[in-house]
Formats: sequence, structure tokens, C-alpha cells
Amino acid sequence: MDVMGGDHGAAVVIPGAALALEKHPGLTFRLYGDKTVIEPLLNKAPALKAVSTVIHTDVAVKMDDQPSQALRRGRGKSSMWRAIQAVKDGEADAVVSAGNTGALMAMAKVCLRTMAGVDRPSISCLWPTPQGFCIVLDVGASIGAEAEDLVNMAVLGAAMAKIVLGKDCPTVGLLNIGTEEVKGLDNIKQASRLLKKMASVGFEYKGFVEGNDISKGTTDVVITEGFAGNIALKTAEGTARLLTSFLREAMMSSARNKLGYAFAKPAFDALKEKLDPRKGNGGVFLGLEGIVVKSHGSTDDIGYACAIGIAHDMVRHNLIKTIRGLFEALHVPGVPTEEGI
Repeated sequence: MDVMGGDHGAAVVIPGAALALEKHPGLTFRLYGDKTVIEPLLNKAPALKAVSTVIHTDVAVKMDDQPSQALRRGRGKSSMWRAIQAVKDGEADAVVSAGNTGALMAMAKVCLRTMAGVDRPSISCLWPTPQGFCIVLDVGASIGAEAEDLVNMAVLGAAMAKIVLGKDCPTVGLLNIGTEEVKGLDNIKQASRLLKKMASVGFEYKGFVEGNDISKGTTDVVITEGFAGNIALKTAEGTARLLTSFLREAMMSSARNKLGYAFAKPAFDALKEKLDPRKGNGGVFLGLEGIVVKSHGSTDDIGYACAIGIAHDMVRHNLIKTIRGLFEALHVPGVPTEEGI
């Protein structure tokens, strides 16, 4: 783990790791960062300390560093790079960081490399729905995408859905401004044609979906490029916080409402639990030759523990092998062009 990453660094990472260890007792940790910061916190968690190795680093990537700047300054010596390098060297099965997203992606691409046929790795997220969760990607790895990139994302997202959602044949939708075939940008329409022609690749393409379909859980996986995906994600997070604020204000606005709230509190607590973003914290970088999980930079120990849990599941169920298996079903390394199908 990159212990120095995120808004709170070790103060969240170490307690988060301790919580994750309670749920997954078989875990062991390599903690990269400033040992003078890490060790006092680790002394308060003896169970975690017993299964952890601290590797001191003097350099930490800042949250406002440009990816190129972070790569130049931190390559080979920062806590973020060293944690990624541990995966490449086989010293760790996965890396988790709450640090600078752009820097993490840049370092992961350079250090781990992308899988054959994947030009652009994607960041996936778990999105709450009435059925549980759906998987949305890309939510910010890169801006823009060609048709072949979107098809690649469908394969990557389907592989993750098989693991996280337990779906043998996940359904996939392509985010668009409408469900009609004539709507959308040319690259999206071309990607849809490609996906329709693909058969027996381990997932079912359902066509275009709209923004409101994400939260409905219309499909198990929703594909979009990073610009739109990131806006959709942050809009949803902001809307959830706004609704919570409105509800709290309404419940406290009068003595009658306060009394009603007292009776309905179990229902409101259940709603709060379902909308808690910490429960789905952890974006998986898909398309790399290694497992990298990005935690939200401002999360707490509960959210960070969730990110570690997601990394654990990706390793336990062999995400990389699942992705390769789906690509092999296409009979080519990566995704064929429209003319090649």
C-alpha cells in the first residue's frame, strides 16, 4: 500500500488496513511511506503489525502534482512507485493507493504496462442500484475514446462483473444520449455496431443506455469514456449529498417532524447505509498487467478497508486471467476492428 497517498495519508490507511484484516484474516501488507509516521500508528494495531512490513520512502506524490511531474520526481523512489513496483516484482498481489489519480495511472502504465490489445486502461467504479451494484467505466482514466477503446472497456467491465457481481454472463450497456440507433457521436455508434456483432464472448450487449439507467441497474456494466463518466459519477455523489441534506433539514424543521423521524429512524438508517459511498469505495484500474485499486482520496478508514477488500477479491478470483480469457474468446489479442469481424 502507498501509505502516504490521499488527503489523510497514514492516519486513514493504517486503521483501514486493520479493519480489512479483520474481514480477510489471510492478508499480509507491505506498507510504503515514511516509517516515522507509519510505525506509531502501527503500534496501536498489533494484529496488523504482525502481518506487515514497513518499507521507508522519503518521497511522497502530492495530490496536486501533475502526472508527468510526479513521474519524473517519484519514479523509482516514491511510496506510490515502490508500491506499484512490488506488484511487478511479485512481492505483492495488488496495490492500493488513495493518492493522486493521474500520477497513479501514469506510474502504473509505465511500471506494469498495459495488457496486449489495450491502449487505454480504464477506471471502474461500483454504482449503487436497487439490485445492489453495477459497474461503470471509465470514470476518469482518460478523456475521449475510439470505438475500439469502448469495446475493450466492455470486455474489461464484463470480466470485473463476473468477479464482483458473480455474473456468469453480465449484461453490458453503452452510455448515450438516447437509446435510438441514430443518436450519439460516431465513435459511440461504431462501438455499438462492433459490440452487436460480437458473439459468445462471455457477456451480453444490451445496446444504448441513458444516464438514468445507471442507477436503475438496467445493465450490469455501463461503458462510457472518462470525461462523461467522471462527470456522471461526481454529479451522482453531489446529488446524494444534496438529498441527504434536504431530508435532514425537513426532519428537523418542526417538533412533529422530529417525532416522526424518531419512529422512522431505522428506515432512515437503512437508507443511509445503502447510499453510503464508502461501501463501494475503490476504483479498479482495468487493462493493466497487474491489479491496482484507487481509493477515494478523502475517504475514511471504512472506505479504505473497502478498497482493500476489492483488491482482495480481484486477486482471489484472478481478474487478470478472466480478462485474458474474454479477449481470447475474440480470437485476437485485443479487439478486432469493425472490418475485421
